[in-house]
Amino acid sequence: MKKGKLIVVSGFSGAGKGTVIKRLREKYDYSLSISATTRAPREGEEDGREYYFKTVDEFMSLIDYNGLIEWAQYVDNYYGTPRKFVEDEIAAGKNVILEIEVQGAMNIKSQYPDAILIFISTKDIETLRARLTNRGTETQEVINKRIARAAEEAESMESYEFIVINDDLEECVDTVNSIVVSQTCKKENRTEFLIGIKRQLDEINK
Repeated sequence: MKKGKLIVVSGFSGAGKGTVIKRLREKYDYSLSISATTRAPREGEEDGREYYFKTVDEFMSLIDYNGLIEWAQYVDNYYGTPRKFVEDEIAAGKNVILEIEVQGAMNIKSQYPDAILIFISTKDIETLRARLTNRGTETQEVINKRIARAAEEAESMESYEFIVINDDLEECVDTVNSIVVSQTCKKENRTEFLIGIKRQLDEINK
């Protein structure tokens, strides 16, 4: 059976990567890996839907038992990717999206060299600040921390294969999907197809 692709999506907090991923799943056939986190749920979030919400002790236990592909600390909280779900979905031929921070993305690439790394950004920092402010869920102190963190993350953007600007949601979503399709169609990912076609032609031309 053909294996699925692993797509790593990162981006500045406030760039809208969560909205992009939600729309990708509505419009195209993607599986989303739900991350574990120690941060508190925001209003309307549910355990097992947006995140698996864990205590610090529970999260550390997952690390100890190699239950996470990657994990990172971000703005005073821990985030990580449960291993079993991701590997089961890929083996079943599903394309799996991981929404993770820069630190985790680099770790993923070292473990899964074929992973597709995509960074989502706003068109400029003023737009980013406006989106963070308009959420209305965080203090100015936290917003300033996220902007400072964005400056650090910008240093790692060159490590991503693709950078997509989220200025128009539908355009951004279609661009991300096009990237995944193009990678799937690369000849090195069509080895079985090429072998099959050559075998069929050989049989016909005997």
